[in-house]
Amino acid sequence: MGRWYSELAASWLGIVALAGLGLWIGRFVRSRRGRRDLLRPNPRHTGYRRLSGWHTSVGIWVVLGAVFLSATGITWSTFAGAHVSDLRAAVGEGTPALTTSLDGGAAAGEHAGHAGHGGSAPSAGSADPATFDAVLALARQVNVDSGDVEIKPPAAAGKAWVVQEIHRSFPTEVDAVAIDASSMQVTDRIDFADFPLLAKLSRWGVDLHMGTMFGLANQLVLLALALGIAALVALGYAMWWKRRPTRGLAAAPARALGGAPWWGIAMVLAVAIAIGLFLPLVGYTLAAFVVIDVLLGWRARRAVTRR
Repeated sequence: MGRWYSELAASWLGIVALAGLGLWIGRFVRSRRGRRDLLRPNPRHTGYRRLSGWHTSVGIWVVLGAVFLSATGITWSTFAGAHVSDLRAAVGEGTPALTTSLDGGAAAGEHAGHAGHGGSAPSAGSADPATFDAVLALARQVNVDSGDVEIKPPAAAGKAWVVQEIHRSFPTEVDAVAIDASSMQVTDRIDFADFPLLAKLSRWGVDLHMGTMFGLANQLVLLALALGIAALVALGYAMWWKRRPTRGLAAAPARALGGAPWWGIAMVLAVAIAIGLFLPLVGYTLAAFVVIDVLLGWRARRAVTRR
């Protein structure tokens, strides 16, 4: 459930950030008033206008970071992440997978399972410690030259040992090699230098998102970005509180597509469906919002006709 919630937040974050930026660009084009207040709030404003000014200024400063977090979070999410991987593979920009099968079978990549076929998997505890040293020494002769490495014994009979770099900071070192320990032969290797461009960008994006790319500096930027997004949420609720209805319920806003031409409605629906298919959790929640809105509108119309 935690991964689903994270994907839901990442999927909507970019949409909300870009929508907010679009609203303020429209306001900027329509009126010259307040343009200088976009990057910093006007100290003379009070009440709702002061909250709105802070909301605007903080949003302008964090919008690019919010879109970056959304995009990089989606690339390794459960549902949308699979679509991203399929799209990258379709254009030949997928992340190379290391083949660990000693009989030339299917490759085992970063998202592959660890279940074997053809024997029980030996545990790391039962492996000869000398074998760890031997495969590491051979890997260092091939392409593993980082101090941070992970050594994986065979996951099942007929599988190779894997020695992989796990150095995620700059410069990125994630080379890997597969080794047949019975003959001490290298059966496969992958080098980060040979990754396609999109695969490299995906790796760098995830590492920046996780705060490992540039160490403390990266983490401080992420902290400032997180505080900015949290401030936007708090300011949004404060703005609503200032304008909340004090009696009864607020009147529903006019439907944006009510007076739109048929082709405009068709374009909006097509874009919404495309986004919903690529970002499934956006599609599901958007469909739920539409159903709730239709039901509330139907109830309001019934209440009017009964009077």
